[in-house]
Amino acid sequence: MHKPLKSHLKIALKVLRYLKGSPGKGIHIVKQPKPSLEAFVDADWAKCIFTRKSETGLCVKLNGSLVSWKNEKQNTLSKSSAEAEYRAIASVTSEIVWILKILKELNWKHLLPVNLFCDSQAAIKIAVNPVFHERTKHLEIDLHFVREKNLIWSFENSKDKYC
Repeated sequence: MHKPLKSHLKIALKVLRYLKGSPGKGIHIVKQPKPSLEAFVDADWAKCIFTRKSETGLCVKLNGSLVSWKNEKQNTLSKSSAEAEYRAIASVTSEIVWILKILKELNWKHLLPVNLFCDSQAAIKIAVNPVFHERTKHLEIDLHFVREKNLIWSFENSKDKYC
């Protein structure tokens, strides 16, 4: 950073205190001949009984070790379970892009394509099909960037959930 502020120093000291207080703790990543990145995502449509917003659960694994997970309420209301799942896919895609940027800085190579597992066949079809649909018009602007990423889409049965 070319102009660090006092707030940056505060954050750096907090990180150092955390690292000092937790020696031996960390993420164990097993070396494999071909590194792999895989993501699992699920959404619970209209879960919140007060706002009717959906909930997203996701996790990302590097060589089988969990490196990122998130469980959050979606920001917008979804009209269908497929839309809620597609929004969850967009969320995990953003997480994957961020992780890939970090791994690129660490000189990790050959992580593409990323395996993405989702339990909604409708959401996967929306993601892989570039044809315009009247029902998905409102998804066009903020979510269709997932089509541009190098992902392998896989259906995951709901009973085998990771998230």
